[in-house]
Amino acid sequence: MNENKVTIRVWGDFACFTRPEMKVERVSYPVMTPSAARGILEAIFWEPQIYYVIDSIRVVKRGRWVSFRRNEVISRISIDSAKTWMKSPEKLARISAGGGAADGTQRNTLALEGVEYIITAEVRLSELGSASGNTIRKYLDEIERRARSGKCFHRPALGLREFAADFDWEADAQRALERRAAELGDNWSGGINEDIGLMLYDVFDADERKQGFRWLSAEELAQLEVERAGAIAALPKSQRKAASKEPLARWEGRLIKPRAAFFHARVKNSTLDCHPERVKILNSGRN
Repeated sequence: MNENKVTIRVWGDFACFTRPEMKVERVSYPVMTPSAARGILEAIFWEPQIYYVIDSIRVVKRGRWVSFRRNEVISRISIDSAKTWMKSPEKLARISAGGGAADGTQRNTLALEGVEYIITAEVRLSELGSASGNTIRKYLDEIERRARSGKCFHRPALGLREFAADFDWEADAQRALERRAAELGDNWSGGINEDIGLMLYDVFDADERKQGFRWLSAEELAQLEVERAGAIAALPKSQRKAASKEPLARWEGRLIKPRAAFFHARVKNSTLDCHPERVKILNSGRN
């Protein structure tokens, strides 16, 4: 067994893991996607020194389909408008939603009601983490402490932010599934076997996330400014002006652009295998 694995059980009243081919009205996948599972783990604990690789997702309660319509907004607040309102609050222009509102529209959502999953993931050190001298055990213990006590950086969600998720620590994924099956009794639907077909895997490749990323602190930025001023002063006068206009990097690591990757999802015995070394990832640069 991989000693770097963690297992978290999550559940909630509603979930919507939106299919990307649905442009306007949201339609959920029948089970959680690996990217949604990664988002839940990062909501509980995230550091630039580590990154998660989802190993498997066990389906305890698949939930039932539910459809509802909500009032949403179609307008966006621009940065220029926000700056204007900060300087002159009297120029505030509100965005309104609701029946008949100029900025509002009604959209339908096909979601899941009453779901529960058991997420198992590998925790790996990023290059920043390896350079820091910290061990992976430090982060595994921190994840366990936070999950057991219900702490999180922000509230985990089941696909959409408004569909909040509860979570708890589990020592063993398969034993947790068997225990929950016994606890549910007649409400347990039995082992789920389904060929879901093409499913969104993630929009950020794990191999690209291994370098890590972090914003520099104020002290580090101040030190960089001093070093930069010294380097510019050492340049010939003809080059100083151009050098002073070069932007100062305020981060360390690697910026990666989102790129959708898919895989063929199959649920066997209530388990969705989604480890990138065991499933074929499409459109991610691997194939």
